[in-house]
Amino acid sequence: MTIQSLGVGSGLALDDLVQQLLSAERQPKENRLNEKEERIEAEISGLGQIKSKLSNFKDAVDKLRSDNDINGREPTIKNPSEDNDVLSADASNSALRGSYEVVVEQLSKGSRITTDEGAFTASSDAVLTSGTGSLSFDVGTGESFTVNITAGTTLTQLREAINNAEDNFGVTANIIDTGTGAGPRLVFLSSETGDGNDLVITNDSGTPELDRLATTGGTNNISAANIESAQDAVAYIDGIKVQSATNEFENTIQNVSFEVNEVSPKDSAGDFLATKLNIGFDKDGLDKKIRDFVDNYNSLIDEIKQLTRYGESELEDDGALAGDSMLRGIQNGLASIVGSNVNSSALGGLFQIGIEVDSDGKLEIGTTDFGLGTGEDRLEDALEDNFDEIAKLFTDEEQGIATRLYDFSKEYTSFSGLISLRERAAKDNRDELFDERETLELRMLNYEQILRDKYLNLDQTVAQLNQTGSALLASL
Repeated sequence: MTIQSLGVGSGLALDDLVQQLLSAERQPKENRLNEKEERIEAEISGLGQIKSKLSNFKDAVDKLRSDNDINGREPTIKNPSEDNDVLSADASNSALRGSYEVVVEQLSKGSRITTDEGAFTASSDAVLTSGTGSLSFDVGTGESFTVNITAGTTLTQLREAINNAEDNFGVTANIIDTGTGAGPRLVFLSSETGDGNDLVITNDSGTPELDRLATTGGTNNISAANIESAQDAVAYIDGIKVQSATNEFENTIQNVSFEVNEVSPKDSAGDFLATKLNIGFDKDGLDKKIRDFVDNYNSLIDEIKQLTRYGESELEDDGALAGDSMLRGIQNGLASIVGSNVNSSALGGLFQIGIEVDSDGKLEIGTTDFGLGTGEDRLEDALEDNFDEIAKLFTDEEQGIATRLYDFSKEYTSFSGLISLRERAAKDNRDELFDERETLELRMLNYEQILRDKYLNLDQTVAQLNQTGSALLASL
């Protein structure tokens, strides 16, 4: 007879027996693979966390090591009153400390030329009634352009032609309608400032009608009273007169530039009031950068400790990379760098700017006085007396703390770095684990088939014996 399901012929629970035997065979192997997968996934996750944190730290010290403004100078300006905005200033890192009194006597400006009163009766007047002509505009810098004029061109059209000229170097034309017998007046403004950069309007064709729009080139040009020359900005620094073709003064004070915004106010006696300009170190800015460095370092150390910790009890899980030697190596390497001497700096090391290593391996600006002043005291003294030397501590190309920390971090986080190599190895192990699971499934299918074949024979044998027994009982 044919048995379709185990146990049908014999009445025995053979199918349950096969399932129990399969489970007994599968469970220890599957548990081993699950534990292995859990370890691999935890390792990949932990490596990703430390790589991300170390990359962020590397970016932070990269900014610090290449920060050209780490020893920057900070200009401070005190105007005569809050209502004044006499000047703004900037200083390079090589500027010397100093205080100056600045008085602004005049701002720079470009030429202003206005057509004479009564030259035109309306803005629709033709500036040229017959023939053709042209006006040329040029300044002392050598810039120039020309506007061609045809018969019937109105004052308004000429204004537009000047403003829209392709090679216009900065001349603006406007019409002011006086509403009086003076009629409309065309005003020319030049953006080219500074003594000698006067705007000159030339009547190229000598046509008499165009004389009223030109400063030269004819016999009846715009009167001198309606021509304002370009001028320099004039200021006094500690009583010394200085001039600039623009409102910007570059290197008038060595390695300091300032821009004048308005003329200095005067007191009741008519004397100019000075604006005080002080060039000092940007102590607040550097203080913040130092404290940010400490915070970034400590954040990385916290991450390492979190990943490598061992649970204090069975209820507390271990870190993803508990006891990992590579992370201990990273922590030891970081500690070695921040604790090293920098011979290129007169300060020698981070201790001299108040940074100490605590019992947890983290940095702090100490508050305890061990006879050398607290960390806060040492930091304040360094900012006051050794400002430029602080920069060398971090940015020196060979020994700088930030430079070495950047290179050290890069060894681990780059594509060919140690963490990346560990990540790739762990992912390879995960792929191998998938293969092991597939192999296990094939083995279990084969084992199940062997068991079913084995117990099928038993089922059939017991069924035959039952039939024989029944037949014997019937005969008896």
